[in-house]
Amino acid sequence: MTSPAQPDSLAAIAALPQADLKSIFTADPDRLSKLVLTQGPIRFDWSKTHMTDDLLSGFLALAEEQGFAARRDALFAGEPVNNTEGRAAEHPAERGEGNPDSVARAKALHARMRALIDAIEAEALGPIRHILHIGIGGSALGPDLIVDALGGDNLRYDVAIVSNVDGTALERAIRDFDPHATLIAVASKTFTTTETMLNAASAINWMVEAGVEDPYGKVIALTASPDKAIAWGVDETRILPFAESVGGRYSLWSSIGFPAALALGWDAFESLLEGAAAMDRHFRLSDPKENAPLIAAFVDQYYTRIAGCETRALFAYDERLKLLPSYLQQLEMESNGKSVTRDGEPVDGPTAPITWGGVGTDAQHAVFQLLHQGTVLTPVEFIASIEPGHTLDPAHHRALLVNCFAQGAALLRGKENPSDPARAYPGNRPSTTILLDDVTPEALGALIAFYEHRTFANAVLLGINPFDQFGVELGKEIAKSIEAEGPKGFDPSTMALIGLALGE
Repeated sequence: MTSPAQPDSLAAIAALPQADLKSIFTADPDRLSKLVLTQGPIRFDWSKTHMTDDLLSGFLALAEEQGFAARRDALFAGEPVNNTEGRAAEHPAERGEGNPDSVARAKALHARMRALIDAIEAEALGPIRHILHIGIGGSALGPDLIVDALGGDNLRYDVAIVSNVDGTALERAIRDFDPHATLIAVASKTFTTTETMLNAASAINWMVEAGVEDPYGKVIALTASPDKAIAWGVDETRILPFAESVGGRYSLWSSIGFPAALALGWDAFESLLEGAAAMDRHFRLSDPKENAPLIAAFVDQYYTRIAGCETRALFAYDERLKLLPSYLQQLEMESNGKSVTRDGEPVDGPTAPITWGGVGTDAQHAVFQLLHQGTVLTPVEFIASIEPGHTLDPAHHRALLVNCFAQGAALLRGKENPSDPARAYPGNRPSTTILLDDVTPEALGALIAFYEHRTFANAVLLGINPFDQFGVELGKEIAKSIEAEGPKGFDPSTMALIGLALGE
Protein backbone atom coordinates (compact mmCIF):
# COMPACT_ATOMS: atom_id res chain seq x y z
CA MET A 1 0.00 0.00 0.00
CA THR A 2 1.19 3.50 -0.77
CA SER A 3 0.67 6.38 1.59
CA PRO A 4 -2.15 8.69 0.44
CA ALA A 5 -1.50 12.35 -0.22
CA GLN A 6 -2.46 14.79 2.50
CA PRO A 7 -5.72 16.70 2.01
CA ASP A 8 -5.22 19.93 0.12
CA SER A 9 -6.43 22.03 3.03
CA LEU A 10 -3.95 20.40 5.41
CA ALA A 11 -1.08 21.24 3.09
CA ALA A 12 -2.30 24.84 3.04
CA ILE A 13 -2.43 24.90 6.84
CA ALA A 14 1.12 23.57 7.05
CA ALA A 15 2.32 26.45 4.87
CA LEU A 16 1.01 29.11 7.27
CA PRO A 17 3.52 30.82 9.58
CA GLN A 18 3.41 30.02 13.31
CA ALA A 19 2.21 32.87 15.47
CA ASP A 20 4.28 34.22 18.36
CA LEU A 21 2.28 33.69 21.53
CA LYS A 22 4.12 36.46 23.37
CA SER A 23 2.63 39.10 21.07
CA ILE A 24 -0.50 37.32 19.90
CA PHE A 25 -2.95 39.38 21.96
CA THR A 26 -1.37 42.62 20.77
CA ALA A 27 -1.62 41.43 17.18
CA ASP A 28 -5.31 40.57 17.61
CA PRO A 29 -7.13 42.62 20.29
CA ASP A 30 -10.37 40.65 19.61
CA ARG A 31 -8.73 37.32 20.29
CA LEU A 32 -10.72 36.53 23.44
CA SER A 33 -14.04 36.97 21.66
CA LYS A 34 -12.95 34.54 18.96
CA LEU A 35 -11.28 31.83 21.01
CA VAL A 36 -13.19 31.81 24.29
CA LEU A 37 -16.49 29.98 24.27
CA THR A 38 -18.96 29.35 27.08
CA GLN A 39 -21.26 26.38 26.77
CA GLY A 40 -23.56 25.79 29.72
CA PRO A 41 -21.49 25.48 32.92
CA ILE A 42 -18.14 25.33 31.10
CA ARG A 43 -15.86 28.05 29.70
CA PHE A 44 -13.33 26.97 27.05
CA ASP A 45 -10.32 29.23 26.47
CA TRP A 46 -8.05 28.49 23.48
CA SER A 47 -6.66 32.03 23.31
CA LYS A 48 -3.21 30.98 24.59
CA THR A 49 -2.73 28.52 21.72
CA HIS A 50 -1.21 29.25 18.31
CA MET A 51 -4.64 29.22 16.66
CA THR A 52 -5.17 32.24 14.37
CA ASP A 53 -7.92 33.37 12.03
CA ASP A 54 -6.03 31.85 9.09
CA LEU A 55 -5.53 28.53 10.89
CA LEU A 56 -9.16 28.43 11.91
CA SER A 57 -10.24 29.03 8.32
CA GLY A 58 -7.88 26.32 7.14
CA PHE A 59 -9.20 23.76 9.60
CA LEU A 60 -12.79 24.64 8.75
CA ALA A 61 -11.89 23.84 5.15
CA LEU A 62 -10.30 20.56 6.28
CA ALA A 63 -13.47 19.63 8.18
CA GLU A 64 -15.55 20.24 5.07
CA GLU A 65 -13.08 18.32 2.93
CA GLN A 66 -13.23 15.34 5.31
CA GLY A 67 -17.04 15.33 5.36
CA PHE A 68 -17.32 16.26 9.02
CA ALA A 69 -20.99 17.28 8.96
CA ALA A 70 -22.07 14.06 7.25
CA ARG A 71 -20.01 11.89 9.63
CA ARG A 72 -21.48 13.70 12.62
CA ASP A 73 -25.01 13.22 11.24
CA ALA A 74 -24.29 9.52 10.74
CA LEU A 75 -23.16 9.20 14.36
CA PHE A 76 -26.39 10.66 15.72
CA ALA A 77 -28.55 8.77 13.21
CA GLY A 78 -27.27 5.46 14.53
CA GLU A 79 -25.60 4.51 11.26
CA PRO A 80 -22.67 2.01 11.31
CA VAL A 81 -19.88 4.55 11.82
CA ASN A 82 -17.73 1.73 13.26
CA ASN A 83 -17.13 0.31 9.81
CA THR A 84 -14.59 -2.39 10.74
CA GLU A 85 -17.11 -4.05 13.07
CA GLY A 86 -20.24 -3.04 11.18
CA ARG A 87 -21.74 -1.29 14.21
CA ALA A 88 -23.19 2.04 15.17
CA ALA A 89 -21.73 4.01 18.09
CA GLU A 90 -24.80 4.92 20.10
CA HIS A 91 -23.55 6.34 23.39
CA PRO A 92 -25.43 9.62 22.66
CA ALA A 93 -28.67 7.62 22.60
CA GLU A 94 -28.05 6.74 26.25
CA ARG A 95 -28.40 10.47 26.93
CA GLY A 96 -31.55 10.83 24.80
CA GLU A 97 -29.86 12.13 21.63
CA GLY A 98 -29.81 9.88 18.58
CA ASN A 99 -31.87 7.40 16.61
CA PRO A 100 -35.41 7.45 18.11
CA ASP A 101 -35.62 3.67 18.41
CA SER A 102 -32.24 3.52 20.14
CA VAL A 103 -33.22 6.36 22.47
CA ALA A 104 -36.42 4.53 23.40
CA ARG A 105 -34.49 1.32 24.07
CA ALA A 106 -31.96 3.18 26.24
CA LYS A 107 -34.77 4.80 28.24
CA ALA A 108 -36.34 1.39 28.84
CA LEU A 109 -33.04 -0.06 30.05
CA HIS A 110 -32.50 2.96 32.31
CA ALA A 111 -35.97 2.38 33.76
CA ARG A 112 -35.01 -1.23 34.43
CA MET A 113 -31.86 -0.06 36.21
CA ARG A 114 -33.78 2.44 38.30
CA ALA A 115 -36.31 -0.23 39.32
CA LEU A 116 -33.50 -2.49 40.50
CA ILE A 117 -31.91 0.39 42.40
CA ASP A 118 -35.25 1.06 44.09
CA ALA A 119 -35.42 -2.60 45.09
CA ILE A 120 -31.88 -2.53 46.49
CA GLU A 121 -32.66 0.62 48.46
CA ALA A 122 -35.73 -1.16 49.86
CA GLU A 123 -33.38 -3.99 50.97
CA ALA A 124 -34.90 -6.56 48.64
CA LEU A 125 -31.40 -8.08 48.44
CA GLY A 126 -30.84 -7.67 52.15
CA PRO A 127 -29.08 -4.82 53.98
CA ILE A 128 -26.35 -3.44 51.70
CA ARG A 129 -23.59 -1.10 52.89
CA HIS A 130 -20.82 -1.80 50.36
CA ILE A 131 -20.64 -1.94 46.56
CA LEU A 132 -17.82 -3.90 44.93
CA HIS A 133 -17.69 -3.00 41.23
CA ILE A 134 -15.55 -5.30 39.10
CA GLY A 135 -14.63 -4.40 35.53
CA ILE A 136 -11.69 -3.26 33.43
CA GLY A 137 -11.02 -0.53 30.88
CA GLY A 138 -14.09 1.59 30.23
CA SER A 139 -16.15 -0.70 32.45
CA ALA A 140 -14.13 0.55 35.43
CA LEU A 141 -12.58 3.90 34.49
CA GLY A 142 -15.90 5.64 33.84
CA PRO A 143 -17.67 4.61 37.06
CA ASP A 144 -14.49 5.24 39.05
CA LEU A 145 -14.23 8.81 37.72
CA ILE A 146 -17.89 9.59 38.39
CA VAL A 147 -17.99 8.14 41.90
CA ASP A 148 -14.71 9.78 42.89
CA ALA A 149 -15.55 13.19 41.41
CA LEU A 150 -19.10 13.47 42.72
CA GLY A 151 -18.90 11.28 45.82
CA GLY A 152 -17.21 12.57 48.91
CA ASP A 153 -19.75 12.91 51.69
CA ASN A 154 -22.58 12.35 49.19
CA LEU A 155 -22.00 8.61 48.81
CA ARG A 156 -24.78 6.50 50.23
CA TYR A 157 -22.70 3.30 50.14
CA ASP A 158 -19.03 2.42 50.42
CA VAL A 159 -17.80 1.88 46.85
CA ALA A 160 -14.69 0.01 45.70
CA ILE A 161 -13.91 -0.34 42.01
CA VAL A 162 -11.50 -3.11 41.04
CA SER A 163 -9.99 -3.58 37.59
CA ASN A 164 -6.49 -4.99 38.00
CA VAL A 165 -6.21 -8.78 37.89
CA ASP A 166 -3.45 -8.49 40.50
CA GLY A 167 -5.07 -10.07 43.55
CA THR A 168 -3.62 -7.34 45.73
CA ALA A 169 -6.12 -4.89 44.24
CA LEU A 170 -9.10 -7.08 45.16
CA GLU A 171 -7.78 -7.89 48.61
CA ARG A 172 -7.31 -4.22 49.42
CA ALA A 173 -10.76 -3.35 48.08
CA ILE A 174 -12.61 -5.85 50.27
CA ARG A 175 -10.38 -5.56 53.34
CA ASP A 176 -12.89 -3.44 55.27
CA PHE A 177 -16.05 -4.80 53.59
CA ASP A 178 -18.56 -7.06 55.31
CA PRO A 179 -19.28 -9.85 52.78
CA HIS A 180 -22.80 -10.23 54.17
CA ALA A 181 -23.54 -6.56 53.38
CA THR A 182 -21.74 -6.32 50.03
CA LEU A 183 -23.28 -6.08 46.57
CA ILE A 184 -21.05 -7.18 43.66
CA ALA A 185 -21.48 -5.49 40.28
CA VAL A 186 -19.74 -7.40 37.48
CA ALA A 187 -19.27 -5.16 34.43
CA SER A 188 -18.27 -6.82 31.18
CA LYS A 189 -19.74 -6.19 27.75
CA THR A 190 -19.12 -9.78 26.66
CA PHE A 191 -19.12 -11.32 30.15
CA THR A 192 -16.01 -13.21 29.10
CA THR A 193 -13.27 -10.65 29.90
CA THR A 194 -10.53 -12.74 31.51
CA GLU A 195 -9.42 -10.31 34.20
CA THR A 196 -12.96 -9.34 35.17
CA MET A 197 -14.28 -12.89 35.40
CA LEU A 198 -11.29 -14.05 37.45
CA ASN A 199 -11.81 -11.19 39.91
CA ALA A 200 -15.54 -11.94 40.02
CA ALA A 201 -14.91 -15.63 40.78
CA SER A 202 -12.55 -14.66 43.59
CA ALA A 203 -15.14 -12.26 45.01
CA ILE A 204 -17.71 -15.06 45.01
CA ASN A 205 -15.22 -17.33 46.81
CA TRP A 206 -14.69 -14.58 49.40
CA MET A 207 -18.43 -14.60 50.08
CA VAL A 208 -18.63 -18.39 50.19
CA GLU A 209 -15.77 -18.58 52.67
CA ALA A 210 -17.56 -16.02 54.85
CA GLY A 211 -20.70 -18.14 54.88
CA VAL A 212 -22.91 -15.92 52.71
CA GLU A 213 -25.92 -18.11 52.00
CA ASP A 214 -26.55 -17.13 48.36
CA PRO A 215 -23.53 -15.24 47.01
CA TYR A 216 -24.81 -15.18 43.42
CA GLY A 217 -27.92 -13.51 44.77
CA LYS A 218 -25.73 -10.51 45.63
CA VAL A 219 -24.38 -10.13 42.08
CA ILE A 220 -25.60 -7.57 39.54
CA ALA A 221 -24.44 -8.19 35.96
CA LEU A 222 -23.82 -5.17 33.71
CA THR A 223 -23.44 -6.57 30.21
CA ALA A 224 -24.46 -6.60 26.56
CA SER A 225 -24.46 -10.43 26.73
CA PRO A 226 -27.22 -11.39 29.19
CA ASP A 227 -27.18 -15.05 28.18
CA LYS A 228 -23.55 -15.40 29.27
CA ALA A 229 -24.33 -13.75 32.60
CA ILE A 230 -27.17 -16.22 33.16
CA ALA A 231 -24.87 -19.13 32.30
CA TRP A 232 -22.34 -17.80 34.82
CA GLY A 233 -24.98 -17.89 37.55
CA VAL A 234 -26.68 -14.48 37.69
CA ASP A 235 -30.46 -14.46 37.88
CA GLU A 236 -32.14 -12.70 34.96
CA THR A 237 -33.81 -10.22 37.31
CA ARG A 238 -30.40 -8.95 38.39
CA ILE A 239 -28.99 -8.43 34.89
CA LEU A 240 -28.81 -4.89 33.57
CA PRO A 241 -28.20 -5.06 29.81
CA PHE A 242 -26.91 -2.35 27.53
CA ALA A 243 -26.78 -2.09 23.75
CA GLU A 244 -24.12 -3.85 21.70
CA SER A 245 -23.66 -0.53 19.88
CA VAL A 246 -22.31 1.15 23.05
CA GLY A 247 -18.53 0.80 23.21
CA GLY A 248 -16.76 0.12 26.50
CA ARG A 249 -14.96 3.45 26.82
CA TYR A 250 -18.22 5.25 25.97
CA SER A 251 -20.42 3.17 28.27
CA LEU A 252 -20.62 4.97 31.62
CA TRP A 253 -24.01 6.42 30.53
CA SER A 254 -25.49 2.92 30.30
CA SER A 255 -25.91 0.28 32.99
CA ILE A 256 -22.12 0.40 33.40
CA GLY A 257 -22.87 3.55 35.42
CA PHE A 258 -24.92 1.47 37.89
CA PRO A 259 -22.56 1.88 40.89
CA ALA A 260 -22.60 5.66 40.42
CA ALA A 261 -26.39 5.74 40.08
CA LEU A 262 -26.78 3.60 43.21
CA ALA A 263 -24.16 5.31 45.35
CA LEU A 264 -24.93 8.90 44.30
CA GLY A 265 -28.68 8.55 43.80
CA TRP A 266 -30.75 8.49 40.65
CA ASP A 267 -31.21 12.27 40.53
CA ALA A 268 -27.44 12.77 40.29
CA PHE A 269 -27.13 10.15 37.54
CA GLU A 270 -29.98 11.75 35.61
CA SER A 271 -28.31 15.17 35.89
CA LEU A 272 -25.10 13.61 34.55
CA LEU A 273 -27.04 12.38 31.51
CA GLU A 274 -28.74 15.73 31.04
CA GLY A 275 -25.42 17.58 31.10
CA ALA A 276 -24.02 15.22 28.47
CA ALA A 277 -27.17 15.60 26.35
CA ALA A 278 -26.77 19.39 26.36
CA MET A 279 -23.24 18.94 25.01
CA ASP A 280 -24.59 16.48 22.42
CA ARG A 281 -27.01 19.12 21.16
CA HIS A 282 -24.27 21.75 21.11
CA PHE A 283 -21.98 19.48 19.09
CA ARG A 284 -24.74 18.46 16.69
CA LEU A 285 -26.33 21.86 16.09
CA SER A 286 -23.73 24.59 16.62
CA ASP A 287 -22.04 26.51 13.85
CA PRO A 288 -18.53 25.05 13.29
CA LYS A 289 -16.92 28.35 14.33
CA GLU A 290 -18.64 28.08 17.73
CA ASN A 291 -18.51 24.33 18.22
CA ALA A 292 -16.39 23.52 21.29
CA PRO A 293 -15.44 19.89 20.49
CA LEU A 294 -14.62 20.77 16.88
CA ILE A 295 -12.48 23.80 17.76
CA ALA A 296 -10.64 21.71 20.36
CA ALA A 297 -9.97 19.12 17.65
CA PHE A 298 -8.57 21.85 15.39
CA VAL A 299 -6.12 22.77 18.14
CA ASP A 300 -5.22 19.11 18.64
CA GLN A 301 -4.62 18.64 14.93
CA TYR A 302 -2.42 21.70 14.72
CA TYR A 303 -0.07 20.56 17.46
CA THR A 304 0.02 16.91 16.42
CA ARG A 305 0.11 17.13 12.63
CA ILE A 306 1.65 20.54 12.00
CA ALA A 307 3.84 21.28 15.05
CA GLY A 308 4.89 17.64 15.47
CA CYS A 309 3.94 17.33 19.17
CA GLU A 310 3.83 13.70 20.24
CA THR A 311 2.20 14.24 23.63
CA ARG A 312 -0.59 16.29 25.18
CA ALA A 313 -0.60 17.08 28.89
CA LEU A 314 -3.70 17.48 31.01
CA PHE A 315 -3.70 18.86 34.56
CA ALA A 316 -6.79 18.97 36.75
CA TYR A 317 -6.53 21.77 39.30
CA ASP A 318 -9.23 20.15 41.38
CA GLU A 319 -8.84 17.04 43.52
CA ARG A 320 -12.31 15.91 42.47
CA LEU A 321 -11.07 15.47 38.90
CA LYS A 322 -7.84 13.65 39.73
CA LEU A 323 -8.94 10.54 37.78
CA LEU A 324 -9.77 12.51 34.62
CA PRO A 325 -6.28 12.15 33.03
CA SER A 326 -6.45 8.35 33.37
CA TYR A 327 -9.96 8.30 31.94
CA LEU A 328 -8.91 10.40 28.95
CA GLN A 329 -5.84 8.27 28.31
CA GLN A 330 -8.11 5.39 27.36
CA LEU A 331 -10.71 7.51 25.58
CA GLU A 332 -8.22 9.29 23.35
CA MET A 333 -5.44 6.76 22.89
CA GLU A 334 -7.62 3.68 22.43
CA SER A 335 -9.94 5.55 20.08
CA ASN A 336 -7.45 7.34 17.85
CA GLY A 337 -4.27 5.34 18.29
CA LYS A 338 -4.58 4.00 14.74
CA SER A 339 -2.30 3.71 11.74
CA VAL A 340 -4.81 3.07 8.96
CA THR A 341 -7.79 5.03 7.65
CA ARG A 342 -11.39 3.88 7.56
CA ASP A 343 -10.58 2.43 4.14
CA GLY A 344 -7.64 0.43 5.43
CA GLU A 345 -5.01 2.68 3.85
CA PRO A 346 -1.97 4.00 5.76
CA VAL A 347 -2.67 7.33 7.45
CA ASP A 348 -0.93 10.38 6.02
CA GLY A 349 0.70 11.48 9.27
CA PRO A 350 0.56 11.15 13.06
CA THR A 351 -2.75 10.33 14.72
CA ALA A 352 -3.39 10.50 18.48
CA PRO A 353 -0.69 11.98 20.69
CA ILE A 354 0.19 10.35 24.00
CA THR A 355 -2.20 11.71 26.62
CA TRP A 356 -0.71 12.16 30.06
CA GLY A 357 -1.09 14.42 33.05
CA GLY A 358 -1.76 14.77 36.74
CA VAL A 359 -3.19 17.00 39.42
CA GLY A 360 -2.27 20.57 40.25
CA THR A 361 -0.52 21.74 42.32
CA ASP A 362 1.31 18.42 42.81
CA ALA A 363 2.39 18.30 39.17
CA GLN A 364 4.06 21.71 39.41
CA HIS A 365 6.68 20.18 41.69
CA ALA A 366 7.14 17.10 39.53
CA VAL A 367 6.84 17.58 35.77
CA PHE A 368 6.47 21.29 35.04
CA GLN A 369 10.22 21.75 34.83
CA LEU A 370 10.12 19.99 31.46
CA LEU A 371 7.07 21.93 30.30
CA HIS A 372 8.70 25.30 31.00
CA GLN A 373 12.35 24.73 30.16
CA GLY A 374 12.60 21.36 28.44
CA THR A 375 13.23 20.90 24.73
CA VAL A 376 9.96 19.05 24.01
CA LEU A 377 7.03 21.26 23.01
CA THR A 378 3.92 19.98 24.79
CA PRO A 379 0.47 21.57 24.54
CA VAL A 380 -0.99 21.77 28.05
CA GLU A 381 -4.61 21.69 29.12
CA PHE A 382 -5.67 23.09 32.50
CA ILE A 383 -9.02 22.20 34.06
CA ALA A 384 -10.35 24.00 37.12
CA SER A 385 -13.57 24.84 38.93
CA ILE A 386 -14.70 28.28 40.12
CA GLU A 387 -16.40 26.73 43.14
CA PRO A 388 -14.34 24.63 45.58
CA GLY A 389 -15.17 21.11 46.64
CA HIS A 390 -14.60 21.76 50.34
CA THR A 391 -15.64 24.04 53.19
CA LEU A 392 -12.16 24.92 54.46
CA ASP A 393 -10.58 28.37 54.42
CA PRO A 394 -11.20 29.97 50.96
CA ALA A 395 -7.43 30.60 50.85
CA HIS A 396 -7.01 26.97 49.76
CA HIS A 397 -9.08 27.39 46.62
CA ARG A 398 -7.69 30.83 45.86
CA ALA A 399 -4.14 29.44 45.98
CA LEU A 400 -5.18 26.55 43.73
CA LEU A 401 -6.72 28.78 41.07
CA VAL A 402 -3.95 31.38 41.24
CA ASN A 403 -1.39 28.64 40.59
CA CYS A 404 -3.43 27.26 37.70
CA PHE A 405 -3.77 30.61 35.93
CA ALA A 406 -0.16 31.56 36.68
CA GLN A 407 1.15 28.42 35.00
CA GLY A 408 -0.69 29.21 31.77
CA ALA A 409 0.57 32.79 31.85
CA ALA A 410 4.15 31.64 32.50
CA LEU A 411 4.10 29.12 29.66
CA LEU A 412 3.00 31.85 27.29
CA ARG A 413 5.13 34.75 28.54
CA GLY A 414 8.39 33.12 29.55
CA LYS A 415 11.22 35.17 31.06
CA GLU A 416 14.46 36.43 29.62
CA ASN A 417 17.68 36.25 31.60
CA PRO A 418 20.72 36.93 29.36
CA SER A 419 23.13 36.79 32.29
CA ASP A 420 21.98 33.35 33.47
CA PRO A 421 20.46 31.09 30.78
CA ALA A 422 19.61 28.43 33.36
CA ARG A 423 17.07 30.83 34.82
CA ALA A 424 15.56 31.84 31.49
CA TYR A 425 12.17 30.61 30.26
CA PRO A 426 11.59 30.58 26.50
CA GLY A 427 7.81 31.06 26.71
CA ASN A 428 5.74 30.79 23.52
CA ARG A 429 4.36 27.52 24.91
CA PRO A 430 0.66 26.83 24.39
CA SER A 431 -2.06 26.04 26.86
CA THR A 432 -5.83 25.69 26.97
CA THR A 433 -7.93 26.38 30.04
CA ILE A 434 -11.28 24.73 30.73
CA LEU A 435 -13.09 26.37 33.63
CA LEU A 436 -16.17 24.79 35.20
CA ASP A 437 -18.66 26.70 37.31
CA ASP A 438 -18.52 23.77 39.72
CA VAL A 439 -17.94 20.01 39.62
CA THR A 440 -21.62 19.08 39.53
CA PRO A 441 -23.22 16.07 37.82
CA GLU A 442 -24.43 18.32 35.02
CA ALA A 443 -21.03 19.94 34.45
CA LEU A 444 -19.17 16.63 34.64
CA GLY A 445 -21.57 15.02 32.17
CA ALA A 446 -21.05 17.91 29.76
CA LEU A 447 -17.27 17.77 30.21
CA ILE A 448 -17.01 14.05 29.49
CA ALA A 449 -19.32 14.33 26.47
CA PHE A 450 -17.17 17.21 25.22
CA TYR A 451 -14.11 14.95 25.30
CA GLU A 452 -16.01 12.14 23.56
CA HIS A 453 -17.06 14.43 20.71
CA ARG A 454 -13.63 16.02 20.54
CA THR A 455 -12.17 12.53 20.07
CA PHE A 456 -14.70 11.80 17.33
CA ALA A 457 -14.00 15.11 15.59
CA ASN A 458 -10.27 14.36 15.61
CA ALA A 459 -10.97 10.98 14.06
CA VAL A 460 -13.03 12.52 11.27
CA LEU A 461 -10.29 15.05 10.50
CA LEU A 462 -7.81 12.16 10.39
CA GLY A 463 -10.07 9.89 8.35
CA ILE A 464 -9.85 7.03 10.88
CA ASN A 465 -12.32 4.87 12.83
CA PRO A 466 -12.28 5.77 16.55
CA PHE A 467 -14.64 2.99 17.62
CA ASP A 468 -12.61 -0.19 17.21
CA GLN A 469 -9.60 -1.24 19.32
CA PHE A 470 -7.98 -4.26 17.72
CA GLY A 471 -4.59 -3.16 19.04
CA VAL A 472 -5.45 -4.43 22.52
CA GLU A 473 -6.18 -7.98 21.35
CA LEU A 474 -2.83 -9.51 20.36
CA GLY A 475 -1.35 -9.50 23.85
CA LYS A 476 -4.55 -11.04 25.21
CA GLU A 477 -4.42 -13.78 22.59
CA ILE A 478 -0.82 -14.64 23.42
CA ALA A 479 -1.60 -14.73 27.15
CA LYS A 480 -4.48 -17.13 26.51
CA SER A 481 -2.29 -19.35 24.37
CA ILE A 482 0.31 -19.56 27.14
CA GLU A 483 -2.39 -20.57 29.63
CA ALA A 484 -3.92 -23.10 27.26
CA GLU A 485 -0.89 -24.63 25.54
CA GLY A 486 2.09 -23.62 27.65
CA PRO A 487 5.01 -21.45 26.54
CA LYS A 488 6.32 -22.42 23.14
CA GLY A 489 7.51 -20.72 20.02
CA PHE A 490 8.30 -17.37 21.61
CA ASP A 491 11.43 -15.26 21.38
CA PRO A 492 14.28 -16.20 23.77
CA SER A 493 13.62 -13.22 26.05
CA THR A 494 9.97 -14.13 26.57
CA MET A 495 10.80 -17.81 27.10
CA ALA A 496 13.40 -16.89 29.72
CA LEU A 497 10.99 -14.62 31.59
CA ILE A 498 8.29 -17.28 31.64
CA GLY A 499 10.74 -19.86 32.85
CA LEU A 500 12.12 -17.65 35.61
CA ALA A 501 8.82 -16.26 36.95
CA LEU A 502 6.43 -19.14 36.25
CA GLY A 503 8.78 -22.10 36.43
CA GLU A 504 7.75 -23.35 33.00
